[in-house]
Amino acid sequence: MKNLKTEIKWAILFSLVMIAWMVLEKSLGWHDEKIADHAKLTSFFAIPAIAVYVFALMDKKKNDLGGFMSYKQGLATGLWITLFVAILSPLVQFIISQWITPDYFANVIAYSVSTGELTQEKAESYFNLKSYIIQSLIGAVLMGVITSLIVAFFVRSKSILKPS
Repeated sequence: MKNLKTEIKWAILFSLVMIAWMVLEKSLGWHDEKIADHAKLTSFFAIPAIAVYVFALMDKKKNDLGGFMSYKQGLATGLWITLFVAILSPLVQFIISQWITPDYFANVIAYSVSTGELTQEKAESYFNLKSYIIQSLIGAVLMGVITSLIVAFFVRSKSILKPS
């Protein structure tokens, strides 16, 4: 197996950025008094998430690959990061749910029931730690693969594509 220190480092950094984002969301009230806005506002996490992948691939290119990265190398790097982020995602979700915003599930259940979006039973079955661990794992893989496919294209070395 090739050296994966860079990919592991960036997966850990991604996880820390995710935790920091949740601290920000909680401090802005998106998990309680402004919970009605949470669903649309949380999507802005895509900006720092993509930035982490860009910086990670640029780091790999500069420091591990001598300044040249093919699309395939960039994609492989992104996919390794995605794998490690997915492995860390249950722990990250546990930290978020238990320590950062322990009242989130109760708040979002109450909100979704009060607005008529879900019944109490459906809200409780969707908004809980087990469900969110599964969602975060699937989301990490899906979004990581998509992000890797796109970011690798932009970070690759253009000179590799030119014939000698």
